[in-house]
Amino acid sequence: MEPRFQNAFKAMEDLEKGAIANPDEGRMVGHYWLRDPLRAPNSFLRLQIEKTTESISNFADDVISGKISSPAGRFTQILSVGIGGSALGPQFVAEALAPDNPPLKIRFIDNTDPAGIDHQIAQLGPELATTLVIVISKSGGTPETRNGLLEVQKAFREAGLNFSKQGVAITQENSLLDNTARIERWVARFPMFDWVGGRTSEMSAVGLLPAALQGINIREMLAGAQLMDEANRSTVVKNNPAALLALCWYWASDGVGSKDMVVLPYKDSLLLFSRYLQQLVMESLGKEFDLDGNRVNQGLSVYGNKGSTDQHAYIQQLRDGVHNFFVTFIEVLRDRPPGHDWELEPGVTCGDYLFGMLQGTRSALYSNDRESITVTVQEVTPRSVGALIALYERAVGIYASIVNINAYHQPGVEAGKKAAGEVLALQKRVLSVLNAASCKDPVEPLTIDEVADRCHSPEQIEMIYKIVAHMAANDRAIIAEGSCGSPRSIKVFLGECIVEDMYE
Repeated sequence: MEPRFQNAFKAMEDLEKGAIANPDEGRMVGHYWLRDPLRAPNSFLRLQIEKTTESISNFADDVISGKISSPAGRFTQILSVGIGGSALGPQFVAEALAPDNPPLKIRFIDNTDPAGIDHQIAQLGPELATTLVIVISKSGGTPETRNGLLEVQKAFREAGLNFSKQGVAITQENSLLDNTARIERWVARFPMFDWVGGRTSEMSAVGLLPAALQGINIREMLAGAQLMDEANRSTVVKNNPAALLALCWYWASDGVGSKDMVVLPYKDSLLLFSRYLQQLVMESLGKEFDLDGNRVNQGLSVYGNKGSTDQHAYIQQLRDGVHNFFVTFIEVLRDRPPGHDWELEPGVTCGDYLFGMLQGTRSALYSNDRESITVTVQEVTPRSVGALIALYERAVGIYASIVNINAYHQPGVEAGKKAAGEVLALQKRVLSVLNAASCKDPVEPLTIDEVADRCHSPEQIEMIYKIVAHMAANDRAIIAEGSCGSPRSIKVFLGECIVEDMYE
C-alpha cells in the first residue's frame, strides 16, 4: 500500500498547486486555498479569496448590528434557498455551532417540494418582512433552487414586500442569478468560485455567510481546517490523520466498497454530520469507471444516526445481524461548558452515561468482530468542526487516489438531471395531447395507450401513466373512468380547454 499512498500524496500536492482535477469541466479543485489563501497558485486567486472572506465578515457584522436592515427594520431571520452542497454543509454547521439565541435564526428551502416550501414560509409568518433570503446556486440555473426562489418571490409579492430589498445571491460571476441580482439591486452578491465544488464549498461563501450571520466564528472554522490540512500534508501515513482514515476505509471495505460506513456521533449537535458526509463521500467515490477506463463500480454507502439514540434504533442489527458495515464513532470529550456539569448520582453525570453508552457499544461490536473507527475531538467548537470537515475532505481525496478513481467529477448526477429534464419535456407533450382532445366537442377522454401513441412515445407508456396520475392527484387532469390501480382501464382529459396551446 505504501506506493499507492505516496502516489496519493503526490496527487494531493499537485491538486493544491492548481492541477486540473475535473477533466469534465476542465477546472482546478481548490477548496484547500479557501482556508490558506497563500497556497493559491496565483495572486489573483489569493486576493479573491481574502476579499470575499473579508466582505462576508463585514456584511454579517453590518446585518447583525442593524446597519444593513430590511424596510421593516432589523433582520431577524435567514431563509437559505439551495440544494445539495449549497444546503447540507450550512445545515450541518448551523445545527452544530449556532448559539442558543443567534442574532438571526436560519431556515432552509433545500428541495422543490411545494408543501415543504409552503411550510418554511408559513413558519416565518409576519417575520417574512424581516427575513434575509440567501439564494445559493453555482450555475445560477439549478432547477430546484430556481423553483424555491420563484416560490419565495411569490410569497413576497403576496405580502406586499419588495424581494430585492431582502435578497442575497451566492453564485458564479455573470451567471443568470448574478445578473438578476445585479440588475434588480439585491442587498448583496457574493461569488462562488469555479474551482470549488458544491460538496466541498462549506468554507466558501456558501457556508461562511450563513454561519457568520448566526454569530458563528468563521475565522475559527477556517483556522481549524487549515491546521488539519497541514497535518494531512505529512507523507508518513501513520502521522497523517486523513491517510489513516482512508486506510481504515480501504481495509474495512476491501477497497471495493463491500461494506457501508455507519456514522455515529455521540453528540446531538453533530446529528447532521452523517447527512453531510453522505454527499461528500458518496458523490465523490461512487464511480462506474476508474482512471484507466475499467468498469469498477466503486463507492462507499454512508448512513447514520446519533448516540445513544442508536441503542434504540439499529445497534441490534449492527451487533447481531448481517455484517455489511463498519462504524465510525465521533467521540466528543467535553460534555458541557466548564462549570455547568453536575452529578445525577454520586460520581456520575449525564455525560458519563453518554460516554458509557459509546464505549459500551464500541466494546459490544468489537466482541462480535464488528469493525469500528473512533474519531475523538475535545469539544464541538468552530475550530473542531472546521477540522472535521477538512479531515473528511482530504480522506475522500486520498481514498479516491488509492483506488484509482476521480473524486472530483459526478457524471451520474448530470445523468439524473438530464433524465429529469426529459420527463418534464414528455409531460409537456402529454399536456398538449390532452389539451387537443379536451378542446374537441364533445371532449375526447383518452386511454393511456392513446396518449402514448399521440405523443409518439409508446415505449414511454409507464412514464406517461405516472405523469397522468400525478396530474390527476393535483387536479390538473380528470380521470373520466377506470382506476389508477389498473392503468390501462383509465380514460383521462383536462378540466378545461386552453385555446392557445401553451404546451406546444
